[in-house]
Amino acid sequence: MTTHQEILVTGNKTFADVDNDVCTPLESFPTRRWTIVFGATILALAIWAFVVANFVGRGQGVLGLNQPSGWGTDITNFVFWIGIGHAGTLISAILFLFRQRWRTGINRSAEAMTIFAVITALTFPLLHTGRPWYAAFWLLPYPNQRELWVNFRSPLLWDVFAVSTYFTISAVFWYIGMIPDLATVRDRAKNGIRKAAYTILSMGWRGSNKNWSHYEMAYLLLAGLSTPLVLSVHTIVSFDFAVSQIPGWHTTIFPPYFVAGAIFSGFAMVLTLLVIMREMFNFKNYITIDHLEKMNKIIMATGMMVGYAYACEFFIAWYSGGAFEKYVFINRAFGPYWWAYWTMAICNAFIPQIFWFRAARRNIAVMFVISLFVNIGMWFERYVIVVTSLHRDFLPSSWSMYFPTWYDWGWTFGSFGLFFALFLLFVRVLPTIAMAEIKSVMPTPGAKH
Repeated sequence: MTTHQEILVTGNKTFADVDNDVCTPLESFPTRRWTIVFGATILALAIWAFVVANFVGRGQGVLGLNQPSGWGTDITNFVFWIGIGHAGTLISAILFLFRQRWRTGINRSAEAMTIFAVITALTFPLLHTGRPWYAAFWLLPYPNQRELWVNFRSPLLWDVFAVSTYFTISAVFWYIGMIPDLATVRDRAKNGIRKAAYTILSMGWRGSNKNWSHYEMAYLLLAGLSTPLVLSVHTIVSFDFAVSQIPGWHTTIFPPYFVAGAIFSGFAMVLTLLVIMREMFNFKNYITIDHLEKMNKIIMATGMMVGYAYACEFFIAWYSGGAFEKYVFINRAFGPYWWAYWTMAICNAFIPQIFWFRAARRNIAVMFVISLFVNIGMWFERYVIVVTSLHRDFLPSSWSMYFPTWYDWGWTFGSFGLFFALFLLFVRVLPTIAMAEIKSVMPTPGAKH
């Protein structure tokens, strides 16, 4: 029988060893590996900044948007990054409530990924408005003498409330979980400025029974608040499409389909980050093969759900008898964007099935490559949903092909630079492994097992 020690942490580690291993990246100069990766990330971030500056200065005409394709890569990327942020809350909140202790050791990085993915996602709808310094003024629902109110019946406004709530709860949940570890970093700090900064962040933590009692209660309540958000946020994002009358969007399968897809893509991104971090900081004793194998099983299961949803969409279109609905799905698979559809289907529904084999689930190189394919496939899924449902309207006279310009591609590529830059800075200044949680599941020194 597999013990918790074998799953959660390997090697004969003491509590002091855990502190040293996790705090070393914060207390030492950047490694060569980190510097190289961060340099590549800064290059991508520079591309993002250049594209956004031109986009804001010259207007939306630089993008490939047209009529009837008015959303393009802007909303494609928004839905993609919001989906990426779901795995963090799932790993931390839901698995915590179900007392799945294998989450320990990987939850901190997953939570951080959620925060940075949502930040990245929010840049897209904000800039998609064209002039955000004006649009934000009209979006805020506040009493005014003009008696102008936002449309509360619009799912686009529901997004504002859902995503902002999700971000707030996730950020508080992430921060509260770090407080005991921040106190450990504070007590080890030798530099006066570092010690002062971590003293403020640790909020006077002393590890007393009262501290732990309040901490555990707050963490449990936040986990309970976060859990329904996993289901509600991407459900509401799917309403952006599902409540419309556009063929290919107006379907009741979208809420569960989007939630499964979000967990699928989110776990793939967590896996990508954990494999990189595991090698970069030598965290193999804490991010074990057992952790990664369990994540691979979830990726395989949610991939099967997504593949089932793809098949259901075609069946529903055929069974409905609607000519427009049937045409949209035939056009997706065999029309001018067939390459995007089949890239999506192969990457999401077929490639993850290799995880049926235990050897593949426990092979670092295989799982890393598959995680990249899944993220590529999930980006194309959102591209297919947005573009193929819009580019051919009800009347052939309204048809128009959507071709992303280099601004679209630069903005998309640069968003990865923004995300990875935030994550790489996180691993340099904050503990990436939950030390207190790791210690709570380690065997007591000297005890027999």
